[in-house]
Amino acid sequence: MTGKSRKEQLQEMLLDDPKDPFLRYGLGMEYVSEANDEEAVRQFRALVAATPDYVPAYQQAGQALLRLGKPDDAQELLRAGIESALKQGDQHAAGEMQELLASLE
Repeated sequence: MTGKSRKEQLQEMLLDDPKDPFLRYGLGMEYVSEANDEEAVRQFRALVAATPDYVPAYQQAGQALLRLGKPDDAQELLRAGIESALKQGDQHAAGEMQELLASLE
């Protein structure tokens, strides 16, 4: 056992492979679990910038932005996520994000 937290382990692995989408998403989710939505959004934004087809990051970022009281930013990310999901044929993810978006309008 390393004695390091999951977050610390992910951060170290990202130093070796900063573009790994699974590691970046995992780190974002660690911040979500800590209720550190500012840092979670930063991680998810970095993820979608590097890997725009990583659909779950859009939804998680949108939800974190809503918790931060930033509905306009959330709407922007959710719209981009819906577009990405539809391009990939992921109707389920697109539908979930559409429902969240509709609740804001």
